[in-house]
Amino acid sequence: MSYSNDKGRPGTSPGETGRPRRRLKTKPLLILLLILLAGNLLWFIAWLIPNDPGGNEEVASVSGEEITRQEWMAAMEEQHGRETLLDLVNLKVMETAAKEYGIKVNDKEVDLELAMMRSARDGSEQTLYSSDVERMRERVTAQLILEKVLTKDVVIEESAIESFYQENQSLYDIPDSYKTRMIVVESADEAQAVIAELENGSSFEALARERSVDTSTGSLGGDIGYVVPGQSTIDEAIANAVTAVEKDGWSEPLALADARTAVISVTEKAEGQSFTYEDVEGHISRELALEQLPQSITPEAFWREFETEWFYGE
Repeated sequence: MSYSNDKGRPGTSPGETGRPRRRLKTKPLLILLLILLAGNLLWFIAWLIPNDPGGNEEVASVSGEEITRQEWMAAMEEQHGRETLLDLVNLKVMETAAKEYGIKVNDKEVDLELAMMRSARDGSEQTLYSSDVERMRERVTAQLILEKVLTKDVVIEESAIESFYQENQSLYDIPDSYKTRMIVVESADEAQAVIAELENGSSFEALARERSVDTSTGSLGGDIGYVVPGQSTIDEAIANAVTAVEKDGWSEPLALADARTAVISVTEKAEGQSFTYEDVEGHISRELALEQLPQSITPEAFWREFETEWFYGE
């Protein structure tokens, strides 16, 4: 899988000497995973399917005028149906490709990719962690199948793999990371009021949506993804505070660099891992092979091969 990590892999600047470290491509991973995020709607939509074939059950009303389940479902299909179906089709296409080409993906490979995603420090992976772990593992598995199919005929010399590992070994010493949420307010007094509400049993996620002035994270219930202590792409106060926050607890008010104040919560700690050369050899070989491909390729490239048809007919 492809990652960009400027802190871990700086290029050679005018004052430096030596060979620049390689930057791995992020586009194939991000395109696929961002598309697949729509799959989170699948379970919800399935749950909404009514027992009444007519779908005339009232789900809301305004001034006595009802909104039916059928209307609701039609609106959801219009907004999210294409992306959700694309998710399902592409997962099935990759499963079929794995069988066709005899490709296997093991748990250790998935663990490595997830660990590297958690430790990414360019901020590009944060929103990928709003879904549950099993769904994320399914998506990573599908992406690995795609990459293995694309690179199955590309030969990479062992010396090139070893050289890359030696130059970038620190990438595979994954530090502890903390899945974090935050509520940003304008003052320390407002932050204390937020803490008081949390102490009285209010939901952190609900308060983030209601009170946070950082609308991009507030809409996600305050989710900012995994934070690594000392991470430079997030406010220093937050990066330095995550280790002291108990799981499902919250911090004291944190003064941010922009003069606002934050309260953070840690929902999960992912233990750091160190991967040996044997663990990452296949990963590096695949990354180097992907660099040789002329362009990014998505699962749709295999639709014709596996006689794929779908509702939208494109």
